[in-house]
Amino acid sequence: MKVGTVAGTVISTINIPLLDEHRLLLCDLQDVDGNASGYTIAVDVVDAGVGDTVLILDEGSSARQILGLDHGAIRAVVVGIVDELVVDGHSRPLT
Repeated sequence: MKVGTVAGTVISTINIPLLDEHRLLLCDLQDVDGNASGYTIAVDVVDAGVGDTVLILDEGSSARQILGLDHGAIRAVVVGIVDELVVDGHSRPLT
């Protein structure tokens, strides 16, 4: 699992039929201190929006299980919107 912030949506002129019902989100990943540590594109299953801090499952097999797929080029899925983040007993501000 990773924590990230939704930076925007990804739009493609060529679509994989498996993803027709889902949006793709560009997510800036965060390290434990809240600093940027890269990005990923994830399938949205929780209706997250730009600026939301989200929980990302970044493992292909588990991601496909969440979507109910036996196959497909799916690696990451947004599985939750974070309300509060506590690190080492201290609440960390969401970006």
